[in-house]
Amino acid sequence: MAASKVAISIDRELLAQLDNLVVEQMFASRSQAIRVAIEEKLARLRRSRLARECAKLDPAAEQAMAEEGMSGELAQWPEY
Repeated sequence: MAASKVAISIDRELLAQLDNLVVEQMFASRSQAIRVAIEEKLARLRRSRLARECAKLDPAAEQAMAEEGMSGELAQWPEY
């Protein structure tokens, strides 16, 4: 994957915290720390979007759709 350079402005306090993570060898560089933070934030946003979309679903309608056509099949299932 080709990388692109970007410039950002960051609060000095936040930058100091970031530099401490690099000094403590939690990350190899500022770039790696920022890249990981962005990846994690984007993943969280994707998951929360999925949760918001799922919340829009009507549970009764989803249940009915899931059970549609299963009444004939239930007799064929083994007894547990």
